Amino acid sequence: MIVIDPDADRPVYKQLADLVREQIESGELPPDARIPAEVVYVQEHGISRDSVRKAMAQLRHEGLIITTARGSRVRPAPAREEITVDEGLAYARMPTEPERRQLRLQPGVPVLVIERPGQEPEILPADRAAVRIRREGHG
Repeated sequence: MIVIDPDADRPVYKQLADLVREQIESGELPPDARIPAEVVYVQEHGISRDSVRKAMAQLRHEGLIITTARGSRVRPAPAREEITVDEGLAYARMPTEPERRQLRLQPGVPVLVIERPGQEPEILPADRAAVRIRREGHG
């Protein structure tokens, strides 16, 4: 368990982001679980609301949480479409801003690019698609 230390060299908002990230990765905060309200973190850890907001912004940027008018939740585990492509025809990268808007991606979510010979590249959201690489000689 990570303890937030206001006297540490690491900013408290990064310490809080580490703590919540650990809770998400361990399953303590499972997909679609509500993140505690800002005031809970303020009271439990004796940190400012601004630090809590910065921590939540960091986790949103990493694609771990989503925030709406009703509060923040752990990003739900989406159903993934699996696509099989030949080796060397797919790669991942961060989206351009127009791609992010078009695909309705949260900040921090990459795209998968599939480049098939003679076709326009196909750009897929990495949180909703998975690429299986078909290696030569392995069917």
